[in-house]
Amino acid sequence: MLLLVALSVWSWWQIFLKMFQLRRATTDTNAFEADFWKGGELNDLYQRTAQARTGSGMEHIFTAGFREFAKHRRQGTASAITLDSARRAMRATYQREIDAIEAHLAGLATVGSVSPYIGLLGTVWGIMNAFRGLANVSQATLANVAPGIAEALIATAIGLFAAIPAVVAYNRYMHDVDRLSVRYESFIEEFSNILQRQA
Repeated sequence: MLLLVALSVWSWWQIFLKMFQLRRATTDTNAFEADFWKGGELNDLYQRTAQARTGSGMEHIFTAGFREFAKHRRQGTASAITLDSARRAMRATYQREIDAIEAHLAGLATVGSVSPYIGLLGTVWGIMNAFRGLANVSQATLANVAPGIAEALIATAIGLFAAIPAVVAYNRYMHDVDRLSVRYESFIEEFSNILQRQA
């Protein structure tokens, strides 16, 4: 039961951390997209985003791609190599951003799938002890065994209490991560087209 309580506390902690992280990532992405599609000089946008300490994954992808593009342009490299290098830089940054967003989601999935079985194990163990206690009683009645069984069933309830929020949160957050991932990939394609026209 202590293990289940610890898993429940950990999963609720991760649920709230991930909720704030995803909300911030979505808000920052919306703000950057609005700023990016306003028009304006890419170099000015790059200077602003490069100086900012924090930002969305999309900002980091933009910064990585434009930095690589500008470096190759200064060196006078052929445009095909420039675009390929910028795209690879954006892909690497995209992967790092998705990995950071997905951190600890596997833990939530594990809590959601394992907790009911841990609770069930506790229930079986408790019921076994309740029936073992009947061996010392001369006359076995429901009153003798009911308290032990009721206590054992609490383990199953705690297991479900730990598992259900973890599974719901995992499914919801994976949906949000997938949506952000699609937005990042679309931005890489659109930004690559803009860089190709500039090259």
